[in-house]
Amino acid sequence: MAGDVVNLRQFRKQKTRSRDEKAAEQNRITFGRTKVEKTLTKALNETSERRLDQGRLETPAKGDRQDKD
Repeated sequence: MAGDVVNLRQFRKQKTRSRDEKAAEQNRITFGRTKVEKTLTKALNETSERRLDQGRLETPAKGDRQDKD
């Protein structure tokens, strides 16, 4: 009934590395867009917003919303 000897220091370090790698992967997903991708997304959003506004019959005044409850 002999068990394997486990070096707790190495075990803790491996556990920390694993946890840090998971956090790094999540950050890559969340913040991993290049400046070009961010600029392109912003330009596409502004273009689509302008096209949507062009179809309005009447432009509401700034701060005046028609969908108030």
